[in-house]
Amino acid sequence: MASAKPNTILPPVIPDMEEWPIYKLSEDRRNFVQEIEDFALERLMAKPTPAVSDQISKTIYNERIRIKEEPWKVDPPKEKQFWQRISQRHVRRGLDATAEEATQSNRELLALIIHRYAEEIVGTFRIKTFLFARRFLTFFFTRLLNTAALRSIRGLWGTKHQLTEKLLVTGEVDKIRQLFKQGTVVVVPTHFSNLDSILIGYAMDTYLGLPSFSYGAGLNLYNTGYTAYFMNRLGAYRLDRRKKNSIYLETLKSMSMLSIKRGVNSLFFPGGTRSRSGRMEEKLKLGLLGTTVEAQRAMYQEGKSEKVFIVPLILGYHFVLEAEYLIEQHLQEIGKEQYFKTRDSSYSPLRVLKFAWRVFSKGNDITLSFGQPMDVLGNRVDEAGNSYDLHNRLIDVKEYFLNAQGNINKDLQREAEYTNLLGEAISERYLRDNVVLTSHLVAFAAFELLKNQNPKLDLYGILRLPADDYAFPKHALGDVINQLRERLLALEKLKQVKLSAKIHESVDEIIQDGIVHLGTFHVSNPLYFDKKGRIVSDSFKVLYYYHNRLDNYRLEKSINWKNIGQEALMLEEELWSQEGRF
Repeated sequence: MASAKPNTILPPVIPDMEEWPIYKLSEDRRNFVQEIEDFALERLMAKPTPAVSDQISKTIYNERIRIKEEPWKVDPPKEKQFWQRISQRHVRRGLDATAEEATQSNRELLALIIHRYAEEIVGTFRIKTFLFARRFLTFFFTRLLNTAALRSIRGLWGTKHQLTEKLLVTGEVDKIRQLFKQGTVVVVPTHFSNLDSILIGYAMDTYLGLPSFSYGAGLNLYNTGYTAYFMNRLGAYRLDRRKKNSIYLETLKSMSMLSIKRGVNSLFFPGGTRSRSGRMEEKLKLGLLGTTVEAQRAMYQEGKSEKVFIVPLILGYHFVLEAEYLIEQHLQEIGKEQYFKTRDSSYSPLRVLKFAWRVFSKGNDITLSFGQPMDVLGNRVDEAGNSYDLHNRLIDVKEYFLNAQGNINKDLQREAEYTNLLGEAISERYLRDNVVLTSHLVAFAAFELLKNQNPKLDLYGILRLPADDYAFPKHALGDVINQLRERLLALEKLKQVKLSAKIHESVDEIIQDGIVHLGTFHVSNPLYFDKKGRIVSDSFKVLYYYHNRLDNYRLEKSINWKNIGQEALMLEEELWSQEGRF
């Protein structure tokens, strides 16, 4: 498995922060906002007048409902009054207005709405704030590590090198650093936890030496003053998931496209939100992803030769802070009335701090696997930024944007198809560059064993089983893990997955390591050893969440259930029967 050298902090790709693309964009914020407004306005006005009027009407209606039913402290001032004025102007236009008057009225209203959205979305970047945040995170994480180590010889303050022993960065690191010299890099990570953005940003800055990225942050994170202060100055653009109207979405996509076209390196989660099921994302949201394709075409139209590079990033946690909440959300979605919605408390600062403490104090490594970089068509690229097709032939991406006359032209239907291809390529790299941890393997094997021993029950029936009445036969679990590992080793040889070093150890060591890490944080442990040394679970739901991390690989088909742990299983059932457990 390719990786950067251990315990090495790589030098900055661009040492002077004032040369960072995100800093230059922030310094030109006023012109950038105006550019967004002009671009989005022309894009929306290209539609027929009745369609534009309908868009404005729907936006007004949805926004007034949002203000009434889901107001936030961070909302712009005088929200209610603004939308009342927009509504009154839209109604006053009258049904007897001429086509020219209707078009002009629509343009004026759209300009006002887009301006309000653009000012809300576009953030800033302040070097002093960034340096303070870097120092604080280094101190915070290092202090956690050293305190957890019970004041080791290095003392309380430690060094940055200690954190890199927990954040295991693997993959195409050197190639990615080189690509910054060839064009614009867009990182597209998997999304499992609210901790993702912090860890990714810290690792890319401190470990990989990459300049700061433009990234999206939920507007809800700005509801507290101290959070808003930092987020507003660290290059984040604001995402308001309450707003789903077409005008807002067009403004957001315009911002993303124009930012990338300006050479600003970006990061966004193509899954859209945290994985509720625990599975790696397969069906990606293509809205922002499509802006990379559009930006590349626009750059070629302007005579630029720089390319846009897409870098998949797969995060690997032994456990996830919000696992119980997320799996209940997933089960509610697919099971409807069988599950009730629970409150997500994972945004609590105290809870996030507690999670970070458990991660770093209990030996829980976090893997950040940087996948194979590609161009906007999903083709592999080398360190020089050259693109290669599936047959390893050198190709010119620019040719894919030519029309029949040999000119580069805008063709949104063609670009939508390219975006689909890119989404499929990213999903494939998620699987190939994922690093399987012991906790993933043990959880998958345990839940498959539970399913096999209850063949008449569907998923919901299994999840309703009383967890305190069941123990996992260790020998049977070991047999299943051994078969699954054989399959994973075969996939690893085919370069269809990556395995952590501990997966190559003995089955007993895999079980021990996987269970210890799974039981680190959760109150309702998915797997743990009880006082009698048996493998038990407090929650089959949480166990199902961690099982799903390997669900994409269809590993269950490789299990031969005949005689799995048969002797040990019969012995354990006999002993349990004598204890009155069955």
